[in-house]
Parts: sequence; C-alpha cells; structure tokens
Amino acid sequence: MSKKIKLYGVPGCPFCRRTREFLKSKGLAFEDIDVAADREKAKEMVEKSGQMSVPVIEIDGEMFIGFDRDEMEKKLMEK
Repeated sequence: MSKKIKLYGVPGCPFCRRTREFLKSKGLAFEDIDVAADREKAKEMVEKSGQMSVPVIEIDGEMFIGFDRDEMEKKLMEK
C-alpha cells in the first residue's frame, strides 16, 4: 500500500533538499509543494502544522517538522 506524501518546502532549503533526496532514494512518490511560490499551499501548511518554517512533511495525514529521517522511516514502515 502506498503512502500519501506531501513535502512543503522551498527551492533553496538544504533540509528540503535532503528530504527530497531521502524520499527519492526510497522510491516514493510525493507531492513537492513550493510554499514560496504558492501562497495558498503555504497557508495550508501553517494551518495543518502550526509551523512557518520548512520542511514540513505530511505522510498519510501525520505531520513531520524538519528532516527527521528516523521518525519518517518509522511512519513509512507502518502497514
């Protein structure tokens, strides 16, 4: 079963880049949202997470703030 993944980030963010690389290395499809270019998606990110900093990663409705490989791995391993 595939996970529904959204990455809220910006192009120049090193942690966003690491998150993209991590997700790609796992062969996972994800929606890559540039919150600098899309104000509505930026608002959505803040409403869902309470955060204004990036990256914010949403995996099956659960929010992860910042690049936390271990916590994301746990969620990705869930059935």
